[in-house]
Amino acid sequence: MLTKKEMQEFKEKLLLRQAKIEKNLNETSIELNGMRELELKDEGDYASVSTDSIIDSAILDQQRKELNEIEIALDKINKGTYGICEMCEEPIGKARLMVKNFARYCITCREITEKNK
Repeated sequence: MLTKKEMQEFKEKLLLRQAKIEKNLNETSIELNGMRELELKDEGDYASVSTDSIIDSAILDQQRKELNEIEIALDKINKGTYGICEMCEEPIGKARLMVKNFARYCITCREITEKNK
């Protein structure tokens, strides 16, 4: 189990990452809106902008998913269930949480869920 101090440290990391992602999402959204207003001169311009917006959309989608995971983790901290595997209900290793602050499964259960996907 995590100590109160460790729980607070994870909460701070999650909040920092949440703020960074929200800032990125906002800036990228503004940038994408700016691209839509560009006057494209030829097919090359259109292809370049189109490729950039596809990449940006994929990044935005990934960041939205991470933001959702962070919100779930913060909710678990508030409920006192952070750091507990959703599958086996055993503690998730601190080393795993250090790497992936919003981990929902221990290593063993994560492997099981990935095989079932």
